[in-house]
Amino acid sequence: MPGRTPGTGRAGRIAGRVLTRALPLGPAVALLLLFLAGPIAYCAYIAFTDLQLTGQAHASFVAFDNFRTAFGDDAFLNAVWLTLVFTVLSSLVGQNTLGLALASLMRRASKPVRTLTGGIVITAWVLPEVVAGFLLYAFFRREGTLNAILDGLHLPTQNWLFTLPILAVSFANVWRGTAFSMLVYSAALDEIPQEITEAAEVDGAGGWRRTWHITLPMIRRSIGTNLMLNTLQTLSVFGLIWVMTRGGPGDRSQTLPLFMYEQAFQKSMIGYGTAVALLLLLVGSLFSLVYLRLLRTEV
Repeated sequence: MPGRTPGTGRAGRIAGRVLTRALPLGPAVALLLLFLAGPIAYCAYIAFTDLQLTGQAHASFVAFDNFRTAFGDDAFLNAVWLTLVFTVLSSLVGQNTLGLALASLMRRASKPVRTLTGGIVITAWVLPEVVAGFLLYAFFRREGTLNAILDGLHLPTQNWLFTLPILAVSFANVWRGTAFSMLVYSAALDEIPQEITEAAEVDGAGGWRRTWHITLPMIRRSIGTNLMLNTLQTLSVFGLIWVMTRGGPGDRSQTLPLFMYEQAFQKSMIGYGTAVALLLLLVGSLFSLVYLRLLRTEV
C-alpha cells in the first residue's frame, strides 16, 4: 500500500496482541480503580480540608494545616512512639522470633506434638480479633488468669492493663499472630536441602552455627516477606487494643489507629483524622520500601 512503512503493520499487530491479552484484566482494573484507588484519592483530598461530622455546612481547603497540627500535637507524637514500640515488640521481635523458633522446634518434634502445637497456635490465629481481645483481657485483668497463676505460685500480682498496658497488648498481638510466621517459616525450612545441613553437621558445625550461617541466609527472602506482612498488619491493629484497653489508661496504649479513630469519630474531626491515616499509610510504605530493598539485596 502506498505510503505505508514496513514496520507499521508489525507494530499494529503487536499492539493488537497486547490489547487482546490486557482486555481480560479490564474489569479487575476498573474495580480496583473504583473501590481502592477512588476512596484513597478521596481520603487524600479530605486530609487537606477541615471536614467535620457535625456543626459544619461546608468543608474548607486548609492545605497542610492538619499535618502541621499533628506534628505539634503531643498526643499524636505519643501515639507515633507507642505505635513503633508496639510494632517492634509484637511484630519484629515477638511474632517473627517466636514463629521461627516454633517452626524449627516442630521440625524435630514427633507428629503428635506437631499436631497439638500447630492446632493450638493456629486456633489463636483464626479467632476474630475482638474475641482474642476479650480472651487476653480476661487473662491480664486484675482478677484474671495471669494473677491467679502468680497468686498460686505466691508471686506478686498487679493490674497489668494499668501498669504495663503497651506490653500487655503487644503480648496479645504476639499470641494471636505468631501462627502466620510459623507457617511461613515452616514452608521455608522445608525447602532447605537436607544434604547441606548434614554436610555442615559432619564438618563439626554446631546448632547455632548452622542456624546463623546456613538456615538464616537460605530463608532470607522468607524472613523479609514475613517481616513486611507482619509489620503492615501490626500497624493497622485496632480491635485488639480497643477491646483490651481502649488506648488507656490515659493514652498509654493509644497507637495511631486508635488516635485516628478518636480524632475522626469521637471528636468529629474527619479532616484531621484522615490526615493521621495518611501519615500511618506513609509509615507503612516506608517499612515496605525498606523490606523490599532488603529482599533485592543478594546474600
